[in-house]
Amino acid sequence: MHKIGFDNEKYIRLQSEHIRERIEKFGGKLYLEFGGKLFDDFHAARVLPGFAPDSKIRMLVELREQAEIVIVINAADIEKNKVRGDLGITYDQDVLRLIDAFRGFGLFVGSVVLTCYNDQPSALAFQKRLESLGVKVYRHYRIPGYPSDIATIVSDDGYGKNEYIETERSLVVVTAPGPGSGKMATCLSQLYHDNKRGIRSGYAKFETFPIWNLPLRHPVNMAYEAATADLNDVNMIDPWHLEAYGETTVNYNRDVEIFPVLRAMMEKISGECPYKSPTDMGVNMAGNCIVDDAVCRHASHMEIIRRYYHALANRRKGQSDGDDVEKIKLLMNMAGISPESRPVIAAANDKAEKEGSPAAAISLDDGTIITGKTSGLLGATSAMLLNALKAYAGIDDAAHLISPDVIGPVQELKTRHLGNHNPRLHTDEVLVALSISAVTNPTAKLALEQLDRLRGCEAHSSVILSPVDENILKKLGVNLTCEPRYQTKKLFHA
Repeated sequence: MHKIGFDNEKYIRLQSEHIRERIEKFGGKLYLEFGGKLFDDFHAARVLPGFAPDSKIRMLVELREQAEIVIVINAADIEKNKVRGDLGITYDQDVLRLIDAFRGFGLFVGSVVLTCYNDQPSALAFQKRLESLGVKVYRHYRIPGYPSDIATIVSDDGYGKNEYIETERSLVVVTAPGPGSGKMATCLSQLYHDNKRGIRSGYAKFETFPIWNLPLRHPVNMAYEAATADLNDVNMIDPWHLEAYGETTVNYNRDVEIFPVLRAMMEKISGECPYKSPTDMGVNMAGNCIVDDAVCRHASHMEIIRRYYHALANRRKGQSDGDDVEKIKLLMNMAGISPESRPVIAAANDKAEKEGSPAAAISLDDGTIITGKTSGLLGATSAMLLNALKAYAGIDDAAHLISPDVIGPVQELKTRHLGNHNPRLHTDEVLVALSISAVTNPTAKLALEQLDRLRGCEAHSSVILSPVDENILKKLGVNLTCEPRYQTKKLFHA
């Protein structure tokens, strides 16, 4: 079993209680800016072993009688068809996905807000589409001089021009498909309008990372820096909190930099700012739920190394300029770790050098390392996957899990009918073939039953994998990295 370092049930309980307390503090109405991923927060699950990827949404479900969701999207992002890198869908498509996902958990989605609206044709078309689906839509406009011209922003010519969002619940969760959507401005706009209407309300922010009550150079916080190296986010001591309370807490540069502006806006809106620091604004309780610091430190070290290899691969693919590579390398040096700290890397590369062809390695939860090599039937990752399942099931390594009668027709389908030049089976094809064999082969069935045990295992490939293999390992929960090189010297790689 993988070691646990985080108490997930305690987290959900404490987080729900803390948000309820913040609602009461502001007289029963709170706009909560929700940063990070509400669904499938796999980064948090990797660096805080025991954290469930759906923890945040489960926490909101605890508050569903009080909560409503407002989804914010920048109209300019709609116009330029901005795409979420992790999902491969445009931001407007993701709004629809988010609405369905929230409703699937029984949460009330009150409305969608189009920020920076300037009569963009695509944004107008999206508004009409949402309204035809029964979703309320509001428009917020670009404010000249934002965020420095506070006099204009906090006036009838600034926030006052925005449409007031009619809300029904005491907790209004403001979320978005991605950064730069205008979540904070939406919350402050509502405070402005509520104040003019004589409604008491407040603002708070939910961000999981950095964890404010862990040291600045704790590996969990350093792993967050590695994850956002391409965004130029930097963890730092919150100087406002240190000055106000004499306590050292951690925040990140953008919140620290914007705090004087935010404080001035809130003072102009309601006469005072309830917060003395960016840390005060947050409601994150994750740091109070770490139950084994050593486990979380080790997991975070592994995440930093993984982020380093992802950055190397993205540079090789031409998807980044590589600046993040140097930043993460510096973080590794500060943490006292290197690629050698992750044993599967050397195991895969040594196997590849010995065989003279691509290879892959995976570390099981007891530390045993299993490798796979390229053959005429299987790619290295497919071989590694089958070998790992055999090891977990206690099946002899020489045993054949998949009958040649199954592999042969699949290869013929690929090469003869689907135009593939490579007859070797990818991981998805291997799993389908294994499932078919399991119907008549008890040994194959036993191996198939071990799939869930791969979740959380570390793996490395000596070459960049195809998107198919990467996606299958990701779905299985395997933490994969690849050497920043392709198997061939071709210029185009599908």
